[in-house]
Amino acid sequence: LNRIKASGLKLRFCTNETQATREQFVKKLRGMGFDISVAEVTAPAPAACRILKERSLRPHLLVHNDLVPEFAEIDKANPNCVVIGDAAENFTYANLNEAFRVLIGMEKPVLISLGRGRYYKETDGLKLDVGAYMKALEYACDVQAEVVGKPAKAFFESALAEMGVPPQEAIMIGDDIVNDVGGAQRCGMRALQVRTGKYRPCDENHPHVKPDAYVSNLAEAVDIILQQL
Repeated sequence: LNRIKASGLKLRFCTNETQATREQFVKKLRGMGFDISVAEVTAPAPAACRILKERSLRPHLLVHNDLVPEFAEIDKANPNCVVIGDAAENFTYANLNEAFRVLIGMEKPVLISLGRGRYYKETDGLKLDVGAYMKALEYACDVQAEVVGKPAKAFFESALAEMGVPPQEAIMIGDDIVNDVGGAQRCGMRALQVRTGKYRPCDENHPHVKPDAYVSNLAEAVDIILQQL
């Protein structure tokens, strides 16, 4: 990252992290030695808050307890939509059923999902992500969720707008073939897939998404980008 910043390239961290506020996310990364600020992070919760305010929506939240502060300024009384994030242990039957009841009781249900990932990887193994629970509510309520976060085009576009960079001049680096690589390419960006994190060898035979290149790790991605300058 220091090499990228020293080169003068603009940088944004596009995350689907919805188990923590941006402040907590940045604190965690800084603890690992990354020089990163909250202003450099594009995350689903603030993007969702903009949508809620624009459309006068009052959410019923099915999110991780640590994410709730991101919605502090949003009116949550008498909900007229459901916002679902990666709630982890909060994905109980009772909580899912409560969200279902809010949705099914609406004439025109509005479901906003902070991402649509199937699973992610943590130190103790793979974990079900928000997309699996989003699909359950979609199916039960016969509704289509509005996805905020990767791979939504608007999410990448907001990151590009924050940097003031057109898509053809930007490159995405990620480990998720669909949400990182596919989402960025659909937005007109180029994308590199790192063979770390949640990457699996079968990603290389994906029927629809073909990265512009594969790299073994982040350092190699930086090498390739800096060589192009």
